[in-house]
Amino acid sequence: MSATKSRAPEFPAGLEWFNVKEPVRLADQAGRVVLLDFGTFSSIHCQHVLRDLKKLRARFRNDLVVITVHSPKFTAEKKRSHVLKAINRLQIDHPVVHDPDLKLWKIYGTKFWPTQVLVDTEGCILGAMTGEGKKSQLQLIIQYHINRNSSRSESRTAPFTVRTAREAPSVLSFPGRMIVTPNKLYVADSGHNRILVMTSKGQVLRQYGNEGAGFIDGNGSAAAFDNPQGMVLVDDFIYVADTGNHAIRRIHTRTNDVVTIAGTGKAGTTAAVDVPGTPLTVSMSSPTDVVFRNGWLFIAMAGSHQIWRLSLIANTIEVFSGSGYEDLQDGPPGSAAFSQPTGLALLQNRLYCVDAGASAVREIDIDRGTVKTMVGEGLFDFGDSDGAGAAARLQYPMDIVVDPSHEMLWVADTFNNKIKRIGLGSRYVSSASCDRRLDEPGGLAFDQDTLYIANTNAHEILRLNPNNGHAEALHVTEELVEI
Repeated sequence: MSATKSRAPEFPAGLEWFNVKEPVRLADQAGRVVLLDFGTFSSIHCQHVLRDLKKLRARFRNDLVVITVHSPKFTAEKKRSHVLKAINRLQIDHPVVHDPDLKLWKIYGTKFWPTQVLVDTEGCILGAMTGEGKKSQLQLIIQYHINRNSSRSESRTAPFTVRTAREAPSVLSFPGRMIVTPNKLYVADSGHNRILVMTSKGQVLRQYGNEGAGFIDGNGSAAAFDNPQGMVLVDDFIYVADTGNHAIRRIHTRTNDVVTIAGTGKAGTTAAVDVPGTPLTVSMSSPTDVVFRNGWLFIAMAGSHQIWRLSLIANTIEVFSGSGYEDLQDGPPGSAAFSQPTGLALLQNRLYCVDAGASAVREIDIDRGTVKTMVGEGLFDFGDSDGAGAAARLQYPMDIVVDPSHEMLWVADTFNNKIKRIGLGSRYVSSASCDRRLDEPGGLAFDQDTLYIANTNAHEILRLNPNNGHAEALHVTEELVEI
């Protein structure tokens, strides 16, 4: 933190505020410590900071004011509708000021996501910290300035009232990844923190986890997940990337038991080079997807910008590819770099990965861990363009699946509200036709010429016929029935 203090600039007029009735003024917060959280909701690191902020707010209550300054990276993040959906998906219940033109970003001289700026009880800037994992340092500084102010008799205005705009009730809440078989569809009902097993017509057969976020092993709905995402079905087991718990969970489909097989439930704050210890003693960082091959579970570790692998035979875990440095860099596993890998697909000896932060698609040699870029140019090169190789542009893709019969990859081009396809031979990227509006699709599954799409922000599952572009919403019925 800086030793030089200066008056914190007031919020410019005309910015849009969320979760409060009227704009918040720094001048009205005298006597409280203010934490300005500069972040963009697409960043996994900014998402981790949000969880720390919730804990700080609970600890200091009326003595601390937390305000997130949403400073978007991607074009899609500038839209009001996107911001509102992100607030609800991430369950943010403190004031958010939307800064699409980065006015506050420039006024405060911010350079990195995330950055936390502290303002003392007299309205002066104490300094700034960048990155995640700073909760302990922030807590000490906040406590010191609250104690310093406690002996003063300054009157404080009443705190503002938080008013959140909730999503309309629905059977699904921000659904994410899926698995499809000839008879069943497995859905990560991520907003409800559960895994659903249903028929191809949408009738729910089984539920794992319940709507309350938690980290509990147990049977069926007695277990608890936190924002579960990617899944893979191996024999009688479903392996789940339990993103919010930074863990890998295993569901036994015959006994319905849910157990943790990797992760401690707490986020690792640095990228790993060597992974010490057993899977249950290693801290993961937002595992987002999983695939299986020859006894290995490959894991998209979004928070550390790496691909890990877990041996289900030897019960060992290791970094498979990626230095941990956030970038778009090809090469051997120790020097290759990813940016928030979120989706995986496997075909023969090739592992395909979508890098959401770099709007890229990567190809990884499963035998060597060597990485090549199929689509994408850099961390800030994104858009919506079809074409081959360098000519194509995506915007924050979240998932990828293989269509082996047509030698094609399907990509959820999430922030473009589109589905893209990539020819494995030609490497040509084209937009798939769809006669239904997509709202940030975040999950895909392909089976028998039908593409299942998790239309995440619309809280629905679509079935798309790729041949004619016609999509229908799956009618999901909540009533549980016996298998």
